[in-house]
Amino acid sequence: MDANSQRPKARDGALSSLNVAIEALNLAKEISGIAPAKAAFGSVSVLLTMVRVRSLLFCDDGPRVHMHPGLDD
Repeated sequence: MDANSQRPKARDGALSSLNVAIEALNLAKEISGIAPAKAAFGSVSVLLTMVRVRSLLFCDDGPRVHMHPGLDD
């Protein structure tokens, strides 16, 4: 079996796990009655969302977006 054929499945599983974790944190934030806990759940949810978006932008065959640091197009 080709190792490259396993990567998309693994990435889909990881993204699915991230989605579940983000939803769980959002639910915990809504249920929690303690302000510091709400802030912590919200912050972690935002960080996981950023990780998920970054993983969607970059795939195994290179970035899906073109980045040119310091250049204005």
